[in-house]
Amino acid sequence: MKILTVCVLGWAMMALTKAAAFPGEIAEDDQTGNSDLVKRYWYCSSGWTYINGACFQYVSNHMTWDMAEKHCQSMGAHLASVQSIYEYHEMQKMTAPHGYKETWIGGYQTAKVNVWFWTDGDKFEFLHWCKGEPNNLDQAQHCLQMNHSAEKCWDDVGCDAHLPSICVKRGSGWGVVL
Repeated sequence: MKILTVCVLGWAMMALTKAAAFPGEIAEDDQTGNSDLVKRYWYCSSGWTYINGACFQYVSNHMTWDMAEKHCQSMGAHLASVQSIYEYHEMQKMTAPHGYKETWIGGYQTAKVNVWFWTDGDKFEFLHWCKGEPNNLDQAQHCLQMNHSAEKCWDDVGCDAHLPSICVKRGSGWGVVL
């Protein structure tokens, strides 16, 4: 029974290792060269940039936060959430050709002060606020912009400002070739 358990666990670990192939790589069902290989690959549609398991797009049109979120939704996406400093720096690179302008991302605050959410439903765990932010100035700053100040950090701002934006599609870019 112990040998069977070890064999099953070993097989499961090999399957998980193959399933966790790096994005952009091709994972094969077996390494024998047989014609029944299953190949997986990550892709982002034209105009989208692959970052850390998701597809991101910079939108240069200046819109209010609500208009920007609706625009992202029309493309099957949401305003971008940020899960790590790596993602944030990669998103900043997308804004570089545009002068690192302040840009909408998907953080928003409800009526309850200092409770923030991402439009795509991800947990609001990674933080990159500028010093003294969020300050909810005049009780009217409920939306999140990136690239604020010389530090290029986050700032809460009124949602009616007209800014460019970044959209994200998460978890929908795997393709399978049989």
